Amino acid sequence: MNRLRTTKQSLFSFFPRVTLGLFMLLLCDRLIDLCAIWDPGVFLPAAGWKRASDIARRRLNEAETLSSVQEAQLERLEAARPRRPGSRERGPMLRMARQQPPPWVHAAVLFCLLSLSGAIEIPMDPSIQNELSQPPTITKQSVKDHIVDPRDNILIECEAKGNPAPSFHWTRNSKFFNIAKDPRVSMRRRSGTLVIDFRSGGRPEDYEGEYQCFARNKFGTALSNRIRLQVSKSPLWPKENLDPVVVQEGAPLTLQCNPPPGLPSPVIFWMSSSMEPITQDKRVSQGHNGDLYFSNVMLQDTQTDYSCNARFHFTHTIQQKNAFTLRVLTNNPYNDSSLRNHPDMYSARGVAERTPSFMYPQGTASSQMVLRGMDLLLECIASGVPTPDIAWYKKGGDLPSDKAKFENFNKALRITNVSEEDSGEYFCLASNKMGSIRHTISVRVKAAPYWLDEPKNLILAPGEDGRLVCRANGNPKPTVQWMVNGEPLQSAPRNPNREVAGDTIIFRDTQISSRAVYQCNTSNEHGYLLANAFVSVLDVPPRMLSPRNQLIRVILYNRTRLDCPFFGSPIPTLRWFKNGQGSNLDGGNYHVYENGSLEIEMIRKEDQGIYTCVATNILGKAENQVRLEVKDPTRIFRMPEDQVAKRGTTVQLECRVKHDPSLKLTVAWLKDDEPLYIGNRMKKEDDSLTIFGVAERDQGSYTCIASTELDQDLAKAYLTVLADQATPTNRLAALPKGRPDRPRDLELTDLAERSVRLTWIPGDDNNSPITDYVVQFEEDQFQPGVWHDHSKFPGSVNSAVLQLSPYVNYQFRVIAINEVGSSHPSLPSERYRTSGAPPESNPADVKGEGTRKNNMEITWTPMNATSAFGPNLRYIVKWRRRETRETWNNVTVWGSRYVVGQTPVYVPYEIRVQAENDFGKGPEPNTVIGYSGEDLPSAPRRFRVRQPNLETINLEWDHPEHPNGILIGYTLKYVAFNGTKLGKQMVENFSPNQTKFTMQRADPVSRYRFTLSARTQVGSGEAVTEESPAPPNEAYTNNQADIATQGWFIGLMCAIALLVLILLVVCFIKRSRGGKYPVREKKDVPLGPEDPKEEDGSFDYSDEDNKPLQGSQTSLDGTIKQQESDDSLVDYGEGGEGQFNEDGSFIGQYTVKKDKEETEGNESSEATSPVNAIYSLA
Repeated sequence: MNRLRTTKQSLFSFFPRVTLGLFMLLLCDRLIDLCAIWDPGVFLPAAGWKRASDIARRRLNEAETLSSVQEAQLERLEAARPRRPGSRERGPMLRMARQQPPPWVHAAVLFCLLSLSGAIEIPMDPSIQNELSQPPTITKQSVKDHIVDPRDNILIECEAKGNPAPSFHWTRNSKFFNIAKDPRVSMRRRSGTLVIDFRSGGRPEDYEGEYQCFARNKFGTALSNRIRLQVSKSPLWPKENLDPVVVQEGAPLTLQCNPPPGLPSPVIFWMSSSMEPITQDKRVSQGHNGDLYFSNVMLQDTQTDYSCNARFHFTHTIQQKNAFTLRVLTNNPYNDSSLRNHPDMYSARGVAERTPSFMYPQGTASSQMVLRGMDLLLECIASGVPTPDIAWYKKGGDLPSDKAKFENFNKALRITNVSEEDSGEYFCLASNKMGSIRHTISVRVKAAPYWLDEPKNLILAPGEDGRLVCRANGNPKPTVQWMVNGEPLQSAPRNPNREVAGDTIIFRDTQISSRAVYQCNTSNEHGYLLANAFVSVLDVPPRMLSPRNQLIRVILYNRTRLDCPFFGSPIPTLRWFKNGQGSNLDGGNYHVYENGSLEIEMIRKEDQGIYTCVATNILGKAENQVRLEVKDPTRIFRMPEDQVAKRGTTVQLECRVKHDPSLKLTVAWLKDDEPLYIGNRMKKEDDSLTIFGVAERDQGSYTCIASTELDQDLAKAYLTVLADQATPTNRLAALPKGRPDRPRDLELTDLAERSVRLTWIPGDDNNSPITDYVVQFEEDQFQPGVWHDHSKFPGSVNSAVLQLSPYVNYQFRVIAINEVGSSHPSLPSERYRTSGAPPESNPADVKGEGTRKNNMEITWTPMNATSAFGPNLRYIVKWRRRETRETWNNVTVWGSRYVVGQTPVYVPYEIRVQAENDFGKGPEPNTVIGYSGEDLPSAPRRFRVRQPNLETINLEWDHPEHPNGILIGYTLKYVAFNGTKLGKQMVENFSPNQTKFTMQRADPVSRYRFTLSARTQVGSGEAVTEESPAPPNEAYTNNQADIATQGWFIGLMCAIALLVLILLVVCFIKRSRGGKYPVREKKDVPLGPEDPKEEDGSFDYSDEDNKPLQGSQTSLDGTIKQQESDDSLVDYGEGGEGQFNEDGSFIGQYTVKKDKEETEGNESSEATSPVNAIYSLA
C-alpha cells in the first residue's frame, strides 16, 4: 500500500491535471481485466467497459476541478483504508494477480475506481423489485409554490416507494405537524398525501405555511421539497368614481388599470361597459402592466368607453372596473369615417405632427433582471404623430432568431428560455416621419440553482467503493449543504467509511450498515434544489431475467442478437459458450454487449447450435441456454415476366419459389400494389397465376409475394392488353413474338477521365427485332441502388462511348427494347470512378419566398450525383436587400433550403446560390430576386361613392398605400338598408387592377353600405366603409330647392313674367281705347249728360267702369295721369325689382312710387314707367 501511495503521489506531481486525466482515461480503457482482478469490490464485467470508459470521460472534467485539499483527502483516505482479515481481496488467486502488475497499474486502477460509481442498476422486474431491500425514494410531490382554491379541500401530495414500505410524517413551518390533533387533516392510506377537509367548516387561510414530507423506513429517510401552501385570493375592485378624461386630439393618453393584487395575478383585458372588446392596433394597445396606451388620441376614440377587466384563475370570476369616458378636444368636430384611411389622416383632421417620445419605459435607459430558463419580456411603448413604428436590436450581436418573437404590434420583444448569453444591452427604436428616439435596456441574467450533476442512487456490493456527487451552478454561485436521513451531516454519527470533499461524498469499503438516504440542498438568493440519493448495499447472487431455453430461428446470412439479461451484486461477469465448449465467444463474428447480448454479424450454417450464457460473481453463478436454428432464405427463382396479350386470350404469370421446408410458405398476389381479388376468370396455384379471357381491366402490374414467418421475397411484372388485330399476312408475323432476352457480358474499355466505352452481347430478339438499347447507370453515393437512364442507342449497335461526369462511381446495365416490350436489365458491369473537379453549374430553380411575414425561405433544386463533381457538395447562399449598398449575407447549407429571419414585410432581396465541393466552387451564380413574406394590406385609399342617377351607383378607389405583398384582388361587400331594415349582403371580387365598379340599384328607395378591402396571399386587409347618398325622394326635393336658388332660373322666370305683364297691359289699353273720345278744349270741362255726338249718330264704346275717376286729368294724347290710389299698380311694390313668390305669382311694381307732395309739385312731369311708355306709344 505504501508503494501504491508513493506511485500515486508521484503521478499527481508529474502530470498536470488535464494531462493526468487524459492519461488515466486511456489507462481505464486498456486495463479492463486488471481492474476486474485487482479489486473485485467494484467489479465491472468485460462487456461493460465501453460504458465504463464513457463514464470515465464524463468524469474527466470533475477530476480537473479537484482542489488540492480534495486531492489530499483522497490520499489520506487511501492511506487509512482498513484491511480486514479474511476479506475477499486476501484470496490466493487475487493475491497472485495483485503481485503481477507493476505499481503504476495500481495507481491507474485506483483513479479509474474513483471516477466511476453506481455500477449496479436494479432491473424493473417486479419480482426483483419486491425482494430487494431499498431505502425510501420520493416518487411524487406537490410543487414548491402550491396555490389552492379556497372553495375546495386542500391536497398536499407526497408519495414514496421503498422496501419495506415507508411511513410518513410532516413538518409545518419547520415544526412537527401533529395530524392526529386536527380533525380536518388526514393522510391517505399507504401514502403521505395530506387531505384537509373543510366540509364541516374552517378557514383555508389558517393552514397557509411551509410544509415538508418525510418518508422513512429502517434503511433511511427521504425528504420532499419545502412546499409553500398559499390560498388563492381574488379581492374586489375598490369603489371609485372616475371623471371623464379630457384630452386634446393627437395627444398621448394612458388609462391605468391598477388591478387588485390577486394570487395568482389576474389576467387583464380591456372591454367597453357593454362587454365589447377594445380593438387594439399599433396606435392603441395594452401594456404588460395592464394599462391601456394611446400613442395619439383621435376623435373616433370617443365612440366607446373603456373598462379594465381582471380574470382570476382559480375562482373563474371576472371583475370589471368602472369605465373611463373620453372627451376629445378637436379642431375638426366632424368624425368623418373616410378620414380614418386617409393617407395623411392627421393633417386632414388638423392634428399637428410630433416626434416620438416614450410612454413606457420612461427616459432613455433602464435595466431588467431575468432568471435563467424564464422568458425575458422587453417592452417599449411610444407616443407620436403619426403613430411610431418600433424596431428592436441588440448591441454587439443579433437577436436570437430561434427563440425571439415580437408581440403587441412589435412593442414587446419576448425571448424564451433565457440563458447567460442573452444578457447584454438591447434597445428599441421608435420612429415616424418626424424623427426617431431610442431606449436602451440593460439585461442581467441571474440563475436559481440548476443541476450540473444531480446525485443518483448508489447501489453497491459489500466492500465496494463509490461516491455521491452534487454539483449545481447558479448566479450567484449556490452553496451546497449535505444531510443524511433529514439531519445535517455534521450532526450525524461519524462514519469512518465516509468522507465529504466539497460537493462529493466518497464511500470506502461500504457495508450493510452504510445504508442511508442522503440529501443535497443547493441554494442561492433566487431559489434552491433538493435531491435525495440513497446508498444501498446489496449482496445478491447472479440471477437470469429472461425465460429459460429459448428457441431463436434466423435466416441464413442475416445478423442476429441473442439476449441474456442478468442481475447480481457484485455485478457478475458474463460469458457465452456454444454447444458446451469451454472457449468464450467474443471477437471475430461475435460481439458481446454490456447488457449481456451476443450479436452474430452474419449467420452461417455452422452457427446453428445451443448457446449458453453464464453470469458469475463471488456469491455464485447462474446460466441460461438459447437454441439457435438457421433457416434457408425464401427466394423466387422463376419470376413473372412482362407480357403483351390480346383481349380474350389466356395469360399465365409464373412465380416459382424456393424456401426452407421447415417453414410454412404463403404466396400472395397484388395488382397495382393492391391485394388481387381471385375471381372466376383467375386460377391461383403454388407457382403461377392464370388469367382466362383477358380483358382491358386486367392490364396493370402484378406482384408475387412469397413469405414465411421469418422473411419474404417479391417479384413484379406488367401485363399489357391489346385490342383485336388483323390476321398476320407474313410468315414472321405468324411466329409468336416476345420480349428480347437480356444483354450479357458487359465490358468497360477505353477508360478515360470523362468517358468510357461500354460493350455488350445482345440477347435473343424472340422474333421481334431489337429497336433500341437503353444504357442505365447507378452510383453509390447520393442514391445507391437507384438506376437512372444514361443514354439510348439504336438496336443495330452493341458498343458505345459514354460521356461521364466527375467524381461518380459508375455501374452500368443495358436494356433491350423491341415492339413487344423491354427485356430484363442485364447484369451490372464493374464499377468505374471518375476523378473529381469543381462544380460546373449551380442549382436551378432558386427562389425566395416568404412563409411568414417576417422571413424569406430560399429554396433550390439540389444537384444530383452527375453534377456534384466532388465530395461534400454544399451550397453557398448569399442574400441582401435590393437597391441597397449593404454587404452580402452568406451561409453554407448542405440541404436545399434556408430561412432568413427578421425581415421586413415584402421587401425585395437579391439572392445567389453557388455550388461548392472539396475541389472548389462552381461558377459565379446568377442573381435572383426574391421577396420576404407578405402581410395583410392596408385599406384602399380614396374610396368614393357617387350616384349620377336613380338607377346606378358608381364606386371608385385607389390602391392601398401599403400593399404589403402582391395584390391578388379586391373584395367588395355591400348591403341595402332602409332605416333599421337590412337586405342580403352581396359580395363582389375584383382583379387587382380594377379600381372602378358600377352597380345597378335594385330599388330607388334604399341606401347602400359598401365595405371594400384589398387581398394578398395572406388574406384580406383593413376595410374601408362608405354609404350611398340619401334616398331618392329626399334627393328630388333637394334638387328642386337647389334649382329654385339658381340665378339663371330666377332671371328666366322674371323675363317670362315681364312678357306676360306687357301683354296684359297692351290688352288693357286696347280695351280702354275701344270707343271714340271727344276732344275737349279745356281739361276741366266735364261732359254733359247729353253728348252732341248722339245727334249725329256717334257711339261711345266706353262704359262707366272704364271712365277715369273724378279729378283725373286726361292729356291731349288720351293718357290718364296717374294719381295715388290703393288700386294703382305702383302701390304693389316698394321700389324694388319685380319678383316671384314661392307659388310663382308676380310681386312688384312698374314704376317708382312718388310721394304725394312730389306728384302735386310737378304735375306736368310723370314718372317714367313701363305703363307710361306703353301709353305714349299707343
